[in-house]
Amino acid sequence: MREFDYRRADDVTGAVALLDADPDARYLGGGTNLVDLMKNGVESPARLVDVRSLPLNRIETGDDGSVRVGATVTNSDLAAHPLIRDRYPALTQAVLAGASGQLRNMATVGGNLLQRTRCGYFTDITRPCNKREPGSGCPAVEGEHHNHAVLGASEHCVAVHPSDMGVALTAFDAVVSWRTADGSGEAPLTDFYLPVGDTPHRETVLPPGALITHVTLPPARVAARSRYRKVRERASYAFAIGSVAAALEVDDGVVRDARLALGAVASRPWRALLAERILVGAPATAEYFTAADAELAAARPLPHNGYKVTLLRNLVVAVLTELAEETSR
Repeated sequence: MREFDYRRADDVTGAVALLDADPDARYLGGGTNLVDLMKNGVESPARLVDVRSLPLNRIETGDDGSVRVGATVTNSDLAAHPLIRDRYPALTQAVLAGASGQLRNMATVGGNLLQRTRCGYFTDITRPCNKREPGSGCPAVEGEHHNHAVLGASEHCVAVHPSDMGVALTAFDAVVSWRTADGSGEAPLTDFYLPVGDTPHRETVLPPGALITHVTLPPARVAARSRYRKVRERASYAFAIGSVAAALEVDDGVVRDARLALGAVASRPWRALLAERILVGAPATAEYFTAADAELAAARPLPHNGYKVTLLRNLVVAVLTELAEETSR
């Protein structure tokens, strides 16, 4: 591991200034991903700026009914908060489905959204990887890719984003806010992650030196009837091979509102907007819940991950059916 400087920031302005003065620095939250990458040699910052003491660890309600989640709120505190459990139950379920209790106690909301892919070629510095070394190639296309992307990928990168939390936040139109030395900025989570294209090393719209300060969940009545379902290769502490965050509002047997996002299928949490448009106004029955087929029609699976298309289709139908039955009781 490269020798590095360590600073603890006392306020947001000071934290941003420290990174602005040293482009080779990184913010340190819980460190559950960054420290591992430093040990592997994937990341080698000259300085770590510890942001855990910043006043960004609160969950608050806005005047408009929105919920504002500070960037240093831990995953455990987010999942347990009454506002989240009541208004966005799928978010609580998504957080609890990720990692172990010990890691959730350390990991932060901001860090979770910025975690890097777990693709084995990315984390192995002896192998080429366009995300780590632009222009070096993507060996996963012809190599080990059973848990890689089926949507939105390119020949330059087929890795998937690992966040469970991000899938639920995407379904609920969350907005990410940040600060830089030049001021503040924000972006909906659906636009926060950049398309892979031929620049997979550019992952988000964050400007250089930006510090995520909070994530805002707008009020959404439909979110109170929501569910997150994750499929993984073992019962606990494993990344998804497919996941669904869904919310459904049904009136008189007809879908009035629907939210749907897919995980472990692309380089970012995938908002299934086409499927949502098909669902709204349709009967709330399993026959019409195959709306995911339209979304998955754009899938371009690799030789060894085509199973994901069938898995996601069945998962969407199962989750929406459960929500419809729950709503009709």
